[in-house]
Amino acid sequence: MRTENRRVKYLTLLALLVGSGLGLLSATQTWFTIQVTDVANHAGTVTVAGSAAAPALPALSLAGLALTAALAIAGPAFRVVLALLGILLGASIVYSALAVLGDPLQAASAAITSATGVAGEASLRKLVQSTTTEFWPWFAVLGGVLVAVAGALAIVFLRAWPGPSRKYQSRFAGEDGRSAEETLAELDAEEPEPATAADTEEGDEREARAAAESGAEEEPTSLDRDSAIDSWDELSRGDDPTR
Repeated sequence: MRTENRRVKYLTLLALLVGSGLGLLSATQTWFTIQVTDVANHAGTVTVAGSAAAPALPALSLAGLALTAALAIAGPAFRVVLALLGILLGASIVYSALAVLGDPLQAASAAITSATGVAGEASLRKLVQSTTTEFWPWFAVLGGVLVAVAGALAIVFLRAWPGPSRKYQSRFAGEDGRSAEETLAELDAEEPEPATAADTEEGDEREARAAAESGAEEEPTSLDRDSAIDSWDELSRGDDPTR
């Protein structure tokens, strides 16, 4: 069972890693090849990269990669938050790619204007002769789906997901397998509370009282010793000490 749980964890992290990697890779590739009417000496072909068509895609993909590392060492409570964030990231990646596929000209308008100097949606639509869509936008969609599915799996298998490795545990973790939090809590409970001013005065009074009682007990002992010595001296001289 433990091996199966680890397999689920690693597959989830792998899906998140692959999905984010696909999104980042597709953002660096050409998404559209647009044929435009020759304007002055400008070329009639304009290529549009994924990062230009969907500017948010690189940032979303990098966030997914960072999420993979965080999810690998997160505790159960924080894991839920990260999993929900993964679902949101995946949905955002899918939306960014599909929005571009729905209107390639709108996504490529900045690149066309930069290449031809023509601005305005109506002018650009008259200028464009044909648009060829590459397969890379669909890779971005696939990557977003994988990220969202990985986030959902992290929530579904929340209780079965094994915790982080021991190398990520604090150096305060107990040798008997207890967590660092439990060990620190026990140390705090065993640590004596600092003495207050009232406690210090009370302790001084007890010490003074004990010293006074000790002196009172020692005084009769000294008197008895002196009486015994005097009685012995009288016996030595031949006198009766009891008279």
